Amino acid sequence: MDEFIIAHGQKLRMGYTTGSCAQAATKAAALFLLTGEAPEQVDILTPSGKTLSLEVFDPQIQPGEWASVAIEKDAGDDPDVTDGIRIYAKVSPYTPGEVKVDGGLGVGRIIRKGLFSDVGDAAINPVPRKKILEELKALGGGLQAEISVPQGEAIAKRTFNSRIGIEGGISILGTTGIVTPMSDDAIKKTIYMELDQSALTELEKGILLTPGNYGEKLAAELKLPYKSVQTSNYMGDALLYAQKLGFRRFVILGHVGKLAKLSIGIFQTHSRTADSRMEAFVYYMAMEGMSLELLQEIDGCLTAEEAAGKLQAWGFGQILQRMREGIIERVKTYLKEEVEVEVILYTMEGGVL
Repeated sequence: MDEFIIAHGQKLRMGYTTGSCAQAATKAAALFLLTGEAPEQVDILTPSGKTLSLEVFDPQIQPGEWASVAIEKDAGDDPDVTDGIRIYAKVSPYTPGEVKVDGGLGVGRIIRKGLFSDVGDAAINPVPRKKILEELKALGGGLQAEISVPQGEAIAKRTFNSRIGIEGGISILGTTGIVTPMSDDAIKKTIYMELDQSALTELEKGILLTPGNYGEKLAAELKLPYKSVQTSNYMGDALLYAQKLGFRRFVILGHVGKLAKLSIGIFQTHSRTADSRMEAFVYYMAMEGMSLELLQEIDGCLTAEEAAGKLQAWGFGQILQRMREGIIERVKTYLKEEVEVEVILYTMEGGVL
């Protein structure tokens, strides 16, 4: 694509989704089967209303029985693990007037309840599934499509699919059909899907939220009796969504540098949004009446790890306790509801604080 957005101060090229690839491959393969001629490119109308003209690759046909083509995924400037892979559609005759789509090699299968389709179904999300079926209907029906991704099973290991109940391959995704580079929405949707899964069995017990891999590993080492969900920098969004699902007990586990921001009411914790770790330390130190000299010393630290280490070495570990209490208070204020909140802070050098 030759369309761009400005995001995070950069000019970034937009791309198109695996859903658009599957839609285009289906249309091209169906035309190939019906006419005997493989199109060199195919036009589709995406769910967002944009028209894409996509190049067709690897046409193969068994006349009257099936036709297959591929469309190459282009994620633009988005750091997408599926960029450059080929999405195949194999179209064959079906019951007259009816249409069907299923997943083949490299397309995941749903193995848990609570997702967008039934257990056992191919992981083709509702919007691309609808668009694929529309392409088959527009050509008169009596056609079925099998979507496959030869690299899908290997690539799926680099996604969150196994965490949300999809195994054996990637998902065919795309609410708009267009990839917006550096989109926060895609990350949030993954978090929400995992929370949906957790809500099926964990509502009464509660949920453990942690920004990343190390926190999840520490939770396992501590044998905490909660299902964990990684929130990345979107702790606020995760809390609000979990509350909407019905969770009323939250355990928040994370590095003191990341969670220090929560202690002063910052719930999107990426450094480009708010690099306020030292400010959090200084605030709680000032509330304890510590000297300007010590405040300035901590304010000059480069990392939260260094700041926490100094406070403990000086015998002021209670500041970290105050921060922990501050996080609990801020979370309750943020959710505007009396909920149970437990907070576990750690440092890489000192372990659990």
